[in-house]
Amino acid sequence: MSSLPAGALASGVDAALFEKVRSCIAEALGLDAEEVSYGSRLIGDLGAESLDFLDIAFRLERAFDVRIPRGGIEAASKEGLAEGESYEVNGVLTAVALERLAAHMPEVPREEFRPGLKVSEVSSLMRVGTFCNVVAGLRAAKA
Repeated sequence: MSSLPAGALASGVDAALFEKVRSCIAEALGLDAEEVSYGSRLIGDLGAESLDFLDIAFRLERAFDVRIPRGGIEAASKEGLAEGESYEVNGVLTAVALERLAAHMPEVPREEFRPGLKVSEVSSLMRVGTFCNVVAGLRAAKA
């Protein structure tokens, strides 16, 4: 689970946005909204599977009138890599990639960006807060 107490929101998180994101995620996963907290891991805590991420993204796009790019966090983390810097080697994220992902996913406790983390494991880090931050960023970019 997250380091935040159950029901707690991270500082600066819009409560109305969170409630809407929470509702979309709960509906997609067949859960009661009360079971979904800001720090809930989608896979580990809420039982989401890879196809559920598409359903969640679709629901959020409709609810917020935004377009959530598939692989957006990974693409943003790769953006601006210096020449010769690698994002991953044989499916394992490099130290540079871990730092960049941590910067793009501040809702995930820093210690979860551990050496040896595989590209295929990044989705297991995603929290409800990840989607709150993605939606907030997309809405801000539209404004």
